[in-house]
Amino acid sequence: MRNCWLFLILLMLAKSSSAQSDLFPFVVPWDIAPSGVADLSGLLHRPAGKFGHVHVGADGHLYVGSQRIRFWGVDMTADSCFQHKNNAPKVALRLAKAGVNVVRFHHMDAPWANPSLIDYSKGNSRQLNAQALDNLDYFFAQLKKVGVYANINLLVHRRFFASDGLPAEIESLSDQKDQHVIGFFYQPMLELQKEYARLLLTHRNPYTGLTYAQDPAVAFVEINNENGLVHGFLGGVTDRIPAVFQADLQRQWNEWLIARYGNTQALRQAWGERSEPLGQEMITNGNYTGGTTGWYLEQFEGAQATATVVTDAPSGYNRSVRIQVTRTGTQGWHVQWSQSALAVSGNGLYTLSFWAKANTARNFTVAVAMAHEPWQGLGPWISVPLTTSWQRYEYTFVASQSDDNARLLFTDMGLQTGTYWITGVSLRPGGTLRVLPEGQTLEAKTVANVMRSNWGATHELVQKDWLRFLRDTEERYWTTIYRYLKNDLGVRALVTGTIVGCTMPNLMAQMDLVDTHAYWQHPEFPGGVWDNRNWYIRNISMVNERGGTLTWLAPKRVLGKPHTLTEYNHPAPNTFTGEGLLIAAAYGLLQDWDAIYFYTYAHRRDNLNARKITGFFDIDQHPVQWVSLVSAGAMFLRGDVSPAQQLVAVSLSREQEIDALRSSWAWRLVDGSDAGLRGEIALKHRVAVTVEGQTLPPDALRPEQVNTSGNSLTSDTGQLKWDWSVSGKGVVTISTPRTKAVIGFGGGRQFDLGDGVVIEPGSTRQNGFSVITLTVKQGALSSQVTQTTQLLITATGYVQNTGWGWEELGDNRVTVRDNWGTAPTLVEGIPARITLPMPAGAVQVYALDERGARKAKLPVSRDSSGRAVIQIGAQYQTLWYEVVAAARRPVATK
Repeated sequence: MRNCWLFLILLMLAKSSSAQSDLFPFVVPWDIAPSGVADLSGLLHRPAGKFGHVHVGADGHLYVGSQRIRFWGVDMTADSCFQHKNNAPKVALRLAKAGVNVVRFHHMDAPWANPSLIDYSKGNSRQLNAQALDNLDYFFAQLKKVGVYANINLLVHRRFFASDGLPAEIESLSDQKDQHVIGFFYQPMLELQKEYARLLLTHRNPYTGLTYAQDPAVAFVEINNENGLVHGFLGGVTDRIPAVFQADLQRQWNEWLIARYGNTQALRQAWGERSEPLGQEMITNGNYTGGTTGWYLEQFEGAQATATVVTDAPSGYNRSVRIQVTRTGTQGWHVQWSQSALAVSGNGLYTLSFWAKANTARNFTVAVAMAHEPWQGLGPWISVPLTTSWQRYEYTFVASQSDDNARLLFTDMGLQTGTYWITGVSLRPGGTLRVLPEGQTLEAKTVANVMRSNWGATHELVQKDWLRFLRDTEERYWTTIYRYLKNDLGVRALVTGTIVGCTMPNLMAQMDLVDTHAYWQHPEFPGGVWDNRNWYIRNISMVNERGGTLTWLAPKRVLGKPHTLTEYNHPAPNTFTGEGLLIAAAYGLLQDWDAIYFYTYAHRRDNLNARKITGFFDIDQHPVQWVSLVSAGAMFLRGDVSPAQQLVAVSLSREQEIDALRSSWAWRLVDGSDAGLRGEIALKHRVAVTVEGQTLPPDALRPEQVNTSGNSLTSDTGQLKWDWSVSGKGVVTISTPRTKAVIGFGGGRQFDLGDGVVIEPGSTRQNGFSVITLTVKQGALSSQVTQTTQLLITATGYVQNTGWGWEELGDNRVTVRDNWGTAPTLVEGIPARITLPMPAGAVQVYALDERGARKAKLPVSRDSSGRAVIQIGAQYQTLWYEVVAAARRPVATK
């Protein structure tokens, strides 16, 4: 028996070793910059600011002097902004040689940063940390020296206190982002933000001799990261801020209404208050004395529930329906209770009432909606707060349009198990619509703030005015700080507010540029809070989606404004992460964007030699992302992919934004997609929105003129193709004179990328997934090698830390919890056969080490035409290769 167990153990070890045999350590050194063919520093001008301040040209793009500039960047987050002085020159040079020409200084103000730029030890947030500032100054100077510009963020994670001169209630808000929402309307907090900007931007850097306001190496200043007043409202922040701040917001709301309407009577009239006699009952069997006749229980996606008539009922009734949810679905609407075949008239007044309770305090939603596609609401979607006792609810509303097959719908019961009781259901024409409750007047300035929690029951006209008020108030904030930076502080950098997604295009179009952020499969936290043990990502590849993040980002572009993407990542532990930057860079060029940043270089300034992936976002020790940064950076900085030839555009007015915001939510406010601009179009053509005051170019196509059906989409330049023709094996190909790539599930297939280049990826760990790029560093891809040609080949795929706590949770969800494993990081060696146009005898190929230096020579074979053929693979234990071709006689190409 003992020998049997020994045999089984040895067999298991052998299988494990075999399964890991294609993995090998690949650790990118933190203190040695890429060298040789992987050195992109020649694409940067030195020092940053050499040609003067970055400015916007007449074509809406970024320029230094008379030449256009694109920015390829990384974020520096928290501690990493303040590199130790002995490390700063090494980090700066490493970035420059990787092709990075801009750094976004982010989370410098965070209380959890070590150090923070704010000296929180003083008991307030109004003083800068002298040592941190000195480290920032020195690091900035080192970056400037090697050609790396700066993007300075003013408000990201600052914590405010009563000791800053604010009401004590400010400290009751545990989330700094909630505090920051108050600053959009509360003047004392606005003044504190201006004070911080003055302290930082007018400080003279002793290592450059210039202030940050003056220095041409400061390309950008960002006012407020990922925030907005409308965004805050849609996220429920204005509902939960302390009363002292709600009172100030209410004062401004009433002043806005007075300026618009003058008096209460005019306001009531404008908001459509009306009263009509109640008509005939429209609901059948609303008291359930006829059982469940006329009603329908809907269950979707595995949700399970029962509907039973019981005698538990409020006074005056003897029956109710009990809906018991025993198994949840994945959306609230996966359990619904409805009655259809109702007819409503557009602009008709209706009164809905019912009794309800639940086994625990919870909400469900009630609405009158279409009983057919597209299933739209015909009135408000009302979130009803239920208790464990019977309560009567009554809502009067105006139908948005006529429909002869409407339904009364009780929904949003699919995400919690539990029990609901309903009875006394009534829907009748007529009623009294009192938009403004008794006792609220403009004269007394007592019109209440609109609550997000009661949004569904709020009249449409009130919703629109509230959103206009928030929009106007937020607009005042942006323009006030913008003018302060430019006029009072003399900031020469380009200024942006925040990202579209957290605010509206019409507001950000008033800034110098328009910014966006996106992540593919961002970590999710089922517990609702950031928890290092309770999280997951979906470990899926974006190439199998129809555009993925690009469909989210592209419709946010404003025509005629520089467009930047200052945070982007496919976060760890995603094992398909090599696709991310290359796709973003390629399609960013197709869209003619001006800057892309990878979030983030690091959060740390210590333990820079971690030799492993340190978390979701840090790329400094992530070998696949680091190698991708170089190949994608060369493509983006040089503009290897041509801008799309055709523009597809829509108009988006301020009032269109208000209409769209009524049904929107935080983080996804409004963009061109709300005006019909489908994101998939960005895989073929350039896309943009025109804001109020702009006109659509006469040669721009409308979205309905563009066909995006089919199993592949090719850019109108012919250089990019996104192909889903093989189910579950999407592939993106890039074919330009200086960059070629096969990204995705290309294993076992052959890709002719033009110019005599053919790539045939081999079998890999992830069903044939790999990312293979070919970058022309010097010379050209040609059979006629008239000068030395130098190529960089990268080949990436699966990646993991040694021994990380990988768990599969189902539905592609994975986690490592707080066990990120140990060093070294292990990577997959990608097999591929690559044919080049150069004569085989002229070509030499080298496997490169982690620094980008040559470590081994590969054999070169020839095809029937004499062209060079190389075979890369795991045996070379590398992610990148160098190809050098000396001048020789030409060979035939296909």
